[in-house]
Amino acid sequence: MILDNFQRKLRQEAQLWRDEGLISSSQHQQIADRYQFNKLEAVTRERFVFIVIGIGGILLGLGVITFVAANWQTWTREVKFILLMSLFMSTAITGFYTWREPTLAKAEAKKSQEGKRILGESLLILSAFILGANLLLMSQIFNISGSASELFLAWGLGVLVMAYGLSLNSLGVLAIVLVQIGYWIGWGDLWNSPGELTWARFMVQHMPLLSWLLFVPLAYFCRSRWIFGLGAIAFATSLQFNLTPLPLLSSSDLAPWVASFAFALPSALFWSYDDLLFPTVNYRLFQPLARSLSLVCFSIFFYFLSFRGQWQSLDYGYDQANNLRYVPIIDLGILSGLAVLQWLYLLRQRNNPPRREVVFTLVVITTYLAFLTVVPFWHQAITRIADLGIFIFNVLLGLFSWGLIQEGLKLRDRRPFWGGMLLLTLQIISRVLEYNTDLLFKSLVFVLCGSALISSGLWFERRLSAASSSANKNIAK
Repeated sequence: MILDNFQRKLRQEAQLWRDEGLISSSQHQQIADRYQFNKLEAVTRERFVFIVIGIGGILLGLGVITFVAANWQTWTREVKFILLMSLFMSTAITGFYTWREPTLAKAEAKKSQEGKRILGESLLILSAFILGANLLLMSQIFNISGSASELFLAWGLGVLVMAYGLSLNSLGVLAIVLVQIGYWIGWGDLWNSPGELTWARFMVQHMPLLSWLLFVPLAYFCRSRWIFGLGAIAFATSLQFNLTPLPLLSSSDLAPWVASFAFALPSALFWSYDDLLFPTVNYRLFQPLARSLSLVCFSIFFYFLSFRGQWQSLDYGYDQANNLRYVPIIDLGILSGLAVLQWLYLLRQRNNPPRREVVFTLVVITTYLAFLTVVPFWHQAITRIADLGIFIFNVLLGLFSWGLIQEGLKLRDRRPFWGGMLLLTLQIISRVLEYNTDLLFKSLVFVLCGSALISSGLWFERRLSAASSSANKNIAK
């Protein structure tokens, strides 16, 4: 749509330039051939046809749904089964061939039909939703008992198979969302009503490992940073909620080293991640995103461990002795082995002596991981160091924020600069609100933080503008 608007405006401007004598007729024809002005009307006509087809398809679908609802009670189970499967298969097959035709046309150097591709992908997404409705209706027709967690997990796995088969980003994102909905429902069931082990409970217990094994390869099939990022977030969050390492002193009788691994493992895995570990991959597509996620994990863990309440004893009021106590340790062992493998590869991949900045960054990251591992373990297993632990992680959070600010200034990048500024401001405000301070002091802190953010932001933007102007002048010379 944006490209079409650009072409239309360019066509109008080119005609105006020709009429004013700024360009010749031959130059106008060259521009018209390059930007395919003669195909604009065909594209518009094709888009209109597909809009009409889409509206007609919606009305047709509503008619079919109304007809089915009117006769649903009178049909046998076999007829319902055939009808539901026919609806799913017809939608999926139609969507597949409609989506596949523009791809083949592009491969054969023909005109790309964007409207057909979008319509086909929409039908495939619709078939994914029909799959979920089929699962629900089948369980009711054949009196199959199951929980909502099992429904969403089975639905998500079905869409995941479709995403692997078609290498389609939208289906991959939908699969991750559905699996995560099933996980959160199942996680609540595990805490509230522990019972016999089922396949859904097994998936919930091993969701950290399954997220890594199922979603990361899918990201390479689809070449999608969205899928990789969502899969990594699913891994990190499920690991924390399955192990529940916070607060450090609770009624859980898990081994004291579990919390240390829960804090350090996500950052260690993300920072050492390298696409080249896969034998068939020869490019680094997701490594920058993985390292950004590692920094996000550091900031989150440092921030939460800077609160006093996370170092104090807390009784949940119910027994944590259930299926989530020991099974996640299996995931910890496998993922820790993967992290060790990645770090060995990271340290051995450089044949030449690394630059001083790279060595310094590696030392800083290793130091952060060491504090995340040692300090919680020391507090749980050896002796209580609550005050010292709070002080250490407040210092680490401040240093981390300052490092982001310096990185933003050095690279002239807004994201690390503003990330560090906001994180430092959040730390100051959190400490003020956490401890008993009077309203006058809180008001002063808020005013100072707001003034510092405004002044630093204006100074940083002026610095970027000055650097950009200087670069343009050098290019002009």
